Amino acid sequence: MWKETKHGLYRQFNFENFKQAWAFMEQVAQLSEEFQHHPRWENEWSVVQIWLITHEGGKAVTDKDREMAAAIDEIFAKKAPPGEKTADPNAHPQEVKVFTDGGSRGNPGPSASGFVVLDLEDNVLVDKGVYLGITTNNQAEYTALKLALEECIKMGVKQVQVYMDSLLVVNQVKGIFKVRNRELWPVHDAIKQLLPKFDEITFSHVPREFNKLADAAVNRALDEHLANNQQG
Repeated sequence: MWKETKHGLYRQFNFENFKQAWAFMEQVAQLSEEFQHHPRWENEWSVVQIWLITHEGGKAVTDKDREMAAAIDEIFAKKAPPGEKTADPNAHPQEVKVFTDGGSRGNPGPSASGFVVLDLEDNVLVDKGVYLGITTNNQAEYTALKLALEECIKMGVKQVQVYMDSLLVVNQVKGIFKVRNRELWPVHDAIKQLLPKFDEITFSHVPREFNKLADAAVNRALDEHLANNQQG
């Protein structure tokens, strides 16, 4: 569903693979020329994010944006090429890759956690952002990991490759660093209790530029909270 944010009318589209995502973008590009209305968009693997806003309308969401959003939805509804097998939404792989991130605007300040679960072919299975309230950046990072592992357990996943851009959290979870901040003890202990539920789990640090999907989920949750407060 499309949502109004401070950056415009927003929706995320998930596909089975990059090929489908690219075909979708090509069709939306043609649609943009027909409407003479060009969106802001981002693509990572099989995920496409689109923002629609009318600049000549004072950077506001207008009927033009809503009409184009409806047209984009029609394209998305026909995304699967004829004869191509679609994935069973209830079937989950036993091994996945997980990217997590947390962010705080103020530290402490308004915070959110985000995580993305992908299969080994980089198809997005789950993409979630959760607003947390006022916390620190490290609390948001830890909470993101906890939420992601809980989601994997619900999915019945047995092997997990976790990737984070927080070297502190990675080293603390691996036992390389001690957790000296008492505020992090409860969530750290909760994560430790989840680990035995997996047959195999690894933790790796990655640069921020390789964690864009989870980072986008964090900012999406923060932006949506801000937009809802402004509307209220």
